Amino acid sequence: MILSRWQTEKLGTLVSFKTGKLDSNAATSHGAYPFFTCSRETYRTDTFSFDTECVLLAGNNANGIYPIKFFKGKFDAYQRTYVIQSLNTERLNNRFLYYALQFQLDHLRRISTGSATKFLTLTILNDLSIPLPPIKTQQKISAFISAYDDLIENNTNRIRILEDALRIFYHKRIAKEIASSSQINVPDGWNIKSLGEIAYESRRSINISQIDPNTAYVGLEHIPRRSIALYDWGSAKDVQSMKLRFDKGDILFGKIRPYFHKVSIAPIAGVCSSDAIVIKPKKPEHYALTLCCVSSDEFILEATQTSQGTKMPRANWDVLKKFPVVVPSQPSLSRFNNIIMDFVAQIENLSMKNRLLRQTRDLVIPKLILREIDVSDLEIVMGELN
Repeated sequence: MILSRWQTEKLGTLVSFKTGKLDSNAATSHGAYPFFTCSRETYRTDTFSFDTECVLLAGNNANGIYPIKFFKGKFDAYQRTYVIQSLNTERLNNRFLYYALQFQLDHLRRISTGSATKFLTLTILNDLSIPLPPIKTQQKISAFISAYDDLIENNTNRIRILEDALRIFYHKRIAKEIASSSQINVPDGWNIKSLGEIAYESRRSINISQIDPNTAYVGLEHIPRRSIALYDWGSAKDVQSMKLRFDKGDILFGKIRPYFHKVSIAPIAGVCSSDAIVIKPKKPEHYALTLCCVSSDEFILEATQTSQGTKMPRANWDVLKKFPVVVPSQPSLSRFNNIIMDFVAQIENLSMKNRLLRQTRDLVIPKLILREIDVSDLEIVMGELN
């Protein structure tokens, strides 16, 4: 049976549009509230101007890739970020609105204005048509898709626990020995070396036009804060200019505003922004040690304190490579590697599960929105969506 599609209405008749007032520099490293900008990443800030349930949509992007998010609570927003709310939640559910707009992102990219930077104007958004099924069906669709988001969040929490355990183990076993720079205070057979003695910066520049357009591209916006788990990336066809090559397993360190603590393991080979430092161990036996060192709070603090620039401070590998690292004796190093790499394997496994869940969810969304999958007669627990 072929189902007829839902009736549609212009977005401008269904929602209100507001924008934030803050400049992007309002982000702080440990702010109390989420700060939504035109970046994929959600930052933090010390103020809030909104306390509501809404959809947040970036109003501009260099490549026309507009991040979209759903949020409920207190937050602040950048001046080019749209805060979109249903005018009547008995006609349009805000979470359904989020999924309906997410489905339209490719279309919005095609019709946005501008050349060097793409813009979504209010004229474009007001004129956008979105499907409007009955409110109960909207709630069921939202609950169906939210189940994927809940699984992703559960895996993310498990990753966070594993990463906390990894950091605690590294600090108790290795990092605490750096408290004193005296060689006398480390165990027999252990040595204090500089990071540059066990790892190096890989700089393999390439013009994006010279590679397969489907090559994985990792920008700073893809690297999560304070997590080594990377499961989001774009494609080379979406970017321009010179980039850096990296291999699977390389460590990617975000050097702009290092206090954002962006350090992740590359799960695939590809290219990345030149705003990242690609770090490789000189020997395989030093991989776990290098990873733990450059993702530690102590190293991030050093990168932050030695960064150069005011508006966009940058870390410098020539400075960071002097950071002291305690290298255990071979038997201790082997045991350390086994434990750390077990943590890493579990984290990578959960990361790939999250990527598959996101891909599946993104395949399901258009089928639900276009009524190719009908949930009208399904019994779905809707919880807070009612």
